[in-house]
Amino acid sequence: MYSELKKILHLIHENTGITVNVCAADGKPFDQSKKGDAEINGIVQDEAANMTRFSAEYKASKYIFSIEGTGPVQKNYAFLLADMIENSSNKAVNLPKGEFVRRILLGECSSADVQKYCAKYSVPDIPCFALAVSAEGKISDVISLLSQYAGGEADCAVTISGKDCAFIKFMEIDSEYQSSVDFADFISRSLLEELGIRSHIGVGGTFRKFEDISVSYQQASAALRMSALFNSKGVVHSYREFMLIKMLEDIPENKLNEYLSILLDNDAKELLKDEDMVNTAEEFLENSLNVSETSRNLYMHRNTLMYRLDKIERVMGLNLRKFSDAVTFRIITILNKLL
Repeated sequence: MYSELKKILHLIHENTGITVNVCAADGKPFDQSKKGDAEINGIVQDEAANMTRFSAEYKASKYIFSIEGTGPVQKNYAFLLADMIENSSNKAVNLPKGEFVRRILLGECSSADVQKYCAKYSVPDIPCFALAVSAEGKISDVISLLSQYAGGEADCAVTISGKDCAFIKFMEIDSEYQSSVDFADFISRSLLEELGIRSHIGVGGTFRKFEDISVSYQQASAALRMSALFNSKGVVHSYREFMLIKMLEDIPENKLNEYLSILLDNDAKELLKDEDMVNTAEEFLENSLNVSETSRNLYMHRNTLMYRLDKIERVMGLNLRKFSDAVTFRIITILNKLL
C-alpha cells in the first residue's frame, strides 16, 4: 500500500509541481513500522524547519505529509493535497472506460484500482498482451478500425497521446492468430489496406494476468522507441528483438564508455562515422551474413560489398562473415548509438 501512496505523490508532483513527502509528526523521515506512534491532527506549520505538515487518510490508514514552506499559501495547499490524497483511491473507478484503461497502461493506477476495473468490466482470466501503435493518420479512424478487431468486450483500443494509441488483446485458446506478432502484422496490414494509414507497432509480452498489462505496454512502447533509434526494418517489432539493447541500456553510461573504449581504437571510431559503411554492415547482419542477399537488397555489386567488409576487418579486426565477430560488431554499434 505504501508503494501505491508514493506513486500517487509522484503523480501529484508531476501535475502540480509540489513535492509532498511522507513523514513523522516531528518532520523526520517516515518509518512504516512506527507510523502510528506520533500523530498530528489538521495542519501544523513549523517555521523553524520551514515546513508545513498535515495528516490525511489513505485506504483507512492515517499518514502524515509535509511540504516545504509555511504561510497561508502552504496552508491552502495542505487542505487541497489532503483532499486529493484521501479521494485518490476512489477516483479511478469513476473514470470513463477509455481513460481508466489509459491510466492502467501508463502505470498510474494502483493494484486495487486494476482489480476494480476487472470487476467492473468482467475482465476474463485469460492471457493478454498490449500493442503500442503509432499511426500517421487520424487517430479516431485508427481507434475505430482497431475496435472492429476486438474479439470480445474485454479487448480495448485507447488513445494514449497525439498519434499514439494502444490496443489490449486477450488471446483465446482457439485464436486464429498464431502469436501476438502475427496479430500485430494483421492490424498493420488492415490499417494500410482499409484506411491507407501507415503505422509502426510495438508488441509487448503476453501475460497470464491482466494486472501485468502495464508491463506489456511498457515493453511495446520500448520496442517502438528502439526500432526508431536503430532504424530497424519493418513496421512490427517485438520487445524481444531489443532485449540485448535493453540490457546494455540499463548499464551506467560510464561503464558503457569503458567497454566501448576497449573495443575501439581511433581508426575504428572514424570508420563508425561513415554511415554508408555502417549501413552496409548492418544490412549484412540483417541478411544472416548472406553476401548475395545483401548485394541484391542494397543494389550493390558483390565486389563493392566484399571491399567494404574487408575494410571493416582491416580497420576493426572483425571478420563479419564469422558469427562471433558479427555479434561483437553488433554490440559495438549498439553502444555507439546509445552513447
